[in-house]
Amino acid sequence: MFWDRTNIEIKLKKLKSEQVREFEILEEVRQILEQHFVYEKNILGDIGQPKPPKANHFDFDLLETDNIFHLDQIKQICIDYRLRFLDIRYFKGEIPQAAISKIKQLENTHQTKLGGFKIMAPSKLFKLKDKDDPLLFVPIGNNYFYLVHKWGNDLHPMRKLLVWPFKNVVNLALFVLLLSYLVTLLVPNGLFSKNDSTAEFWIIFFFMFKCIASVVIFYGFALGKNFNPAIWNSKYFNA
Repeated sequence: MFWDRTNIEIKLKKLKSEQVREFEILEEVRQILEQHFVYEKNILGDIGQPKPPKANHFDFDLLETDNIFHLDQIKQICIDYRLRFLDIRYFKGEIPQAAISKIKQLENTHQTKLGGFKIMAPSKLFKLKDKDDPLLFVPIGNNYFYLVHKWGNDLHPMRKLLVWPFKNVVNLALFVLLLSYLVTLLVPNGLFSKNDSTAEFWIIFFFMFKCIASVVIFYGFALGKNFNPAIWNSKYFNA
């Protein structure tokens, strides 16, 4: 149905299927990790920079390709739905027992100890407890992540549309223009003049645009808000 809530896990898998054929994913991940992970780790160690996120050691033959995602795919979903992808230490909600059981099951199956967990969720879940749609990931290496568990409610079906103005400055400008036009249409004819004219309409439109744009700019600066591409992996609450 049109009004069904948005399941982010399904959206993420759909995006991946549009970019990569499923049977190629496992082999691609295996080859990339073999070629790059050790090399990058050594370089970062040599220059004294922080090491990359822990790459967990999985048995690739036992992994479910449905649950392997590249960072670019995660980033795209975060931008589209205004979500964040942060280390689990920033998450203020509760990790359900089902997720803990999944972690234990993976550790037993792959004979390893998992670490470096990350969560994809709305910003408010990194400050307040709530029940929206978090997804728990664990890094495989070289910007690939394995989806461990999803819990909570799905997102509001209109969320992607509601956060569309915050994707970039062009979208926001178009939204303000459209909203100004709609508000101008609500102004009764002849309110400011006895004779209706096109010039009067556009003067009112320009006035509405300035008012709405001022409110939007004030809101953005006052609350420290930013566009989706700038906050998807930001740990700062006022982004």
